[in-house]
Order: sequence, then structure tokens, then C-alpha cells
Amino acid sequence: MKKSQFHPLVIETYETTTYPLPKHSHTYYELIYIFKGNGCHYLNQIAIPYKSGDLFLISPDDEHIFDIQKSTKFCFIKFNDSYFSTNKQLSPDLLVNTSPTEIMKNHALKEIKLIFSDTHKKILRNTVENINDYNNTYDVSNSPIVFFQILTIFGIIKEASAKLNVRLDDGIPVKEDLLSYIHQYIYEPEKIRIQHIARHFNIAHNYFSSYFKRNFEVSYRAYLNDYKLKLIEKRIQSGQMTMKQISYEFGFTDESHLTNYFKKNRKVSPSDFKMQAAE
Repeated sequence: MKKSQFHPLVIETYETTTYPLPKHSHTYYELIYIFKGNGCHYLNQIAIPYKSGDLFLISPDDEHIFDIQKSTKFCFIKFNDSYFSTNKQLSPDLLVNTSPTEIMKNHALKEIKLIFSDTHKKILRNTVENINDYNNTYDVSNSPIVFFQILTIFGIIKEASAKLNVRLDDGIPVKEDLLSYIHQYIYEPEKIRIQHIARHFNIAHNYFSSYFKRNFEVSYRAYLNDYKLKLIEKRIQSGQMTMKQISYEFGFTDESHLTNYFKKNRKVSPSDFKMQAAE
């Protein structure tokens, strides 16, 4: 199921005990803010618990559904490509290098939940409330006031992402750049081989390993394995994907290859890990 939207910007807020839609995707982008309630958000086969104050970024390539455990009040800020392109002249310099739609597509932001400081939480909630209040009285699509409010949300996303080492623009030093590259291409083994990543960052391949360890205090192989295993663990715990699907996503030759890799590094089989996690 793929939902469509023809207006540049639509704001929708409601509270419910049962999410009204099946698993679905969109032709547009969607910022989802949780005013109250809790449950689990299934985003691209990843199970992410949610609570009041959480924010999720959905792009046209994503598929998601909410499993509500306690009555939840959502605010959906839905926009298409034309919304930001027609208001480009209003965008400040911080969004010149990376557009809001590029931020929405960032793959690393689909694997984690953004963590906000107390100050960010307060500003984010007030901003979403302002947008919602304005929507009850005026046409939000053509409002510069609402446009700047939405830019405020992306400013908060940028600052929260930096603390999680998720790079969104070209202005962060190479240390964060390396981590962002690894997170982005963890599903494509060839692109994160030392020869390839060293060439990409203009680092001699025979120096790359020592360079990485000096900067991150862990070996490149250890970091790579740990990050990949954490992503695999999330998929196993969610129960939304078969081992065959997980092995294909991460570039393993087959299910047996993935099982052996997991058991070697975690000292437990994927099936036993899933049982332990459920206890």
C-alpha cells in the first residue's frame, strides 16, 4: 500500500488506540511527532519502541506501521519535493549543503531513534504545537511562518544527529565523515573494504588501519563487526525478517554464512540469541 499526497504540505494530528493503517509507504515525506502514548514503530523491518517526545523521519523509500500499546497522539507533517523547492529562497545557509529531503532519506536515521537534550525536547514540542495551532486557522502550505517552524525541526535533527555521529552535511571533520560513510554502506561489503574506503578518503590503504585505530581507539575490523552485528541483532529481535532476508541485505553469500559469522562473533547462534532476548 502506497499513499499519495498532492498538496505541498499537510498537517494531521489525532489520538488513537489503534493505528488506522496497515503497513504502508508514501509518495511523500513525513515527520511524525509523538505528543503522548507509547508502543512500537516498525520501520523497514526494524522494531523501534516509541514514547512521548519521539520524532521519526519517513521518506518515499520507507515502509512502516505503528503498534500502539497506550493511546497515542500523533502529529504528521507531510510534504512533497515541491514544498522545499518552491521555498528555497527562504532556506538559511545551514541547509545549503544538505536539503531537508536528503536528511529525510538518510539511511542511518532509519536504524536509530534520535535522542534529544531537554532543551531540544522543549523546543521541538513547542514548535510542533505552533505548527498544529497555525494549521487550525490558516493555510499552512503558503505560510513563511510555518516554513521557518519546519526548518527549526530540521535544525534540531541536525544537532541531534551530530551527537550520534550521523553526518548530514559536508561541514563535519573526516572522523565523523568516516563513520557516516561506514553506516551508509554497511550493507555493501565491497564499499567498506579497506582498499575502497581508503581510496575514497585519499588515505594510503596500508596506513588506513593504523589511522582508524589512532582516531577511534578500536580497530577498523572490530568497529565494523560490532556495528554490523548490532544491526543484525535488531533484525533478529524484531522477528520481521528471515535469516535468508537478513543475509541478503548485508551481502552474505547465504543463510549459513550469516549464521556462522554471528555465532563466531557473539558466541551464540541467531536462534538462541532470539530466545534469550525474548526472556
